[in-house]
Amino acid sequence: MIRREPTRRHFLATSVATATAALPAFGLAAAPHKSNMRFGLVTYQWGKDWDLPTLIANCEKSGTLGVELRTTHKHGVEPSLNKAQREEVKKRFADSSVTCVGPGSNERYDNPNPAVVRKAIETTKTFLQLSHDIGSTGVKVKPDRFWPNVPREKTIEQIGKSLNELAKFADGLGQQVRLETHGQCAELPTIKAIMDVADHKTAAVCWNSNAVDLKGKGLEHNFNLVKDRFGATLHTRELDGTGYPWAKLIELLHDNAYDGWVMIEASSRPKDRVAELAKQRRVLDDLIERARAAD
Repeated sequence: MIRREPTRRHFLATSVATATAALPAFGLAAAPHKSNMRFGLVTYQWGKDWDLPTLIANCEKSGTLGVELRTTHKHGVEPSLNKAQREEVKKRFADSSVTCVGPGSNERYDNPNPAVVRKAIETTKTFLQLSHDIGSTGVKVKPDRFWPNVPREKTIEQIGKSLNELAKFADGLGQQVRLETHGQCAELPTIKAIMDVADHKTAAVCWNSNAVDLKGKGLEHNFNLVKDRFGATLHTRELDGTGYPWAKLIELLHDNAYDGWVMIEASSRPKDRVAELAKQRRVLDDLIERARAAD
């Protein structure tokens, strides 16, 4: 069973109904099913230039009910916020139908310089505190790369131990540390090796839908390596795009009772991002229905 996200609050049904009145019904409102995937957005490109009120409004218009706030973007939700500003962010989300799933940090723990790693760990702790204060449930981090003349096993152990330290800190705040399958470390056997070291319950994997997922013995084998460590978030590109077996991924998630956020992290530049978000939500609903029909 894939780990479920801690429930922060119920969605505001009235707001959802209003925001999505012109859209097709959510597939997730159907009959009983194994999984409870929800559609969300990583602000990476499509939301990077929206301030927080605009971001929330556009998510509501498109039926995008979860968001990961990548650091440095116009939303401005950063560790530098003071207590009053954090309360304001929390209230904005609480008054909407959109869940802030958590900040997306850019912190990584592969560097051979211990001082660099220590700084990254301490900075991540400020993001975890921010996530707690604004009412979200976890922070995305990265493994990144291997270094010349440094054994791969040493880097893997270093990343895993860093995650364990962060996971213990996160546990005290009711948070999750979400390791994105990223960079030179993105291959799933590598991620599994990292997570074998990072064995704390609040250290989780954020699947990132990379081309390397299809390498070696293929998608299903690689998925099975880490499925028991999945956290509350998973990243995809456009779900109607080519080059990645999106239908198979959603089928695997459904069959393994994934109960988290499927979050678009697209780099394309559609003319109408709100309309494209609504379209991608519908595509996900269709893929979920196909997975259910195969039961």
